[in-house]
Amino acid sequence: MAQIKKSTGTTGSSAQLSLLFGKKNYLFFIAGIVFIFSGFIAMSGGSMPSPDVWDESLIYSPVRITVAPILILSGLVLCGISIFVKNKQ
Repeated sequence: MAQIKKSTGTTGSSAQLSLLFGKKNYLFFIAGIVFIFSGFIAMSGGSMPSPDVWDESLIYSPVRITVAPILILSGLVLCGISIFVKNKQ
């Protein structure tokens, strides 16, 4: 008759901790957060040189209108992808 070893706790040498997310998941998530923050920074832009002058080219610049939302949406997509990437185990 064979002996069966029982694990009495999680500190034993036979017990392994299996995490839900791996290194690749966290890298995708951090990259997504960086994209989101850089998009918000690009959207905030600067200020008017003079409070008496309205300059539409500063407010409605292509960086604020197109590049910043694309950065934010791509960051959200990367955060979503980070959930679905599988670990190599």
